[in-house]
Amino acid sequence: MYKSNERWIIGSIIPFILLTVWEVFARLGVIEAHLLPAPTMIIREIIEMGSAGTLFGHVGTTLYRVALGFLLGTITAVILGSLVGYSRFLEKLMDPLIQAFRAIPSLAWVPLFILWMGIGESSKVTLIAVGVFFPVYLNIVSGIQGVDRKLIEVGKIYGFSSTETLRKIILPASLPSFLVGLRSGLGLGWMFVVAAEIMGASQGLGYLLIVGQNTYSPELIIASIFLFAVIGKVTDSLLKYIEERSLRWQDRLANHR
Repeated sequence: MYKSNERWIIGSIIPFILLTVWEVFARLGVIEAHLLPAPTMIIREIIEMGSAGTLFGHVGTTLYRVALGFLLGTITAVILGSLVGYSRFLEKLMDPLIQAFRAIPSLAWVPLFILWMGIGESSKVTLIAVGVFFPVYLNIVSGIQGVDRKLIEVGKIYGFSSTETLRKIILPASLPSFLVGLRSGLGLGWMFVVAAEIMGASQGLGYLLIVGQNTYSPELIIASIFLFAVIGKVTDSLLKYIEERSLRWQDRLANHR
């Protein structure tokens, strides 16, 4: 508990300094308010949205889209990544096509998904799932293929079946890479939700960005960006906590600092 509090305190030092300098410069007129409002104005904008009852609707909608897209992308990546990582034949068969799809820019999918699924929730969630899929898939494949063959041989000596080898050796050995992939995938999920909510959304933090742009409201734009940063950090910290708890059995540097 002490280490967790210490981490949050130390991690807050630089943001606090930057916000303080930003506030001072804004009040002195060094920074023009119509381009970069002071932090207090941005906080006031967030409080006003909360008082009006619109804030939680936008945040909840974005969280729902990211959560569902993250879940679908992760499940698909786990299935395909496990098959490709475990089977050399499937790697030769499927991996080149998957890597070709990975090279396609995210925004290139937008018109196609709108054409196929319209501008409803399906196209938005699918776009987010695409963004989540690739880092999780790559880390699963890398983690499985990076398992030390000596461990596999030890399993054979002990007479492990294929299922036991997978459960007792391959999965624990590839778990660190998989957890890193989850954090990377979640980060991309938050990036892709902005593109998703540009696709004709009527709610969400990405929608607020567009409203702020169209109404020339920099405080609304920066408030939306700030909320993205805070919520993204909280969700990443949750995954990091799960990672630390899941890998406590490892004798690694992070466990001794």
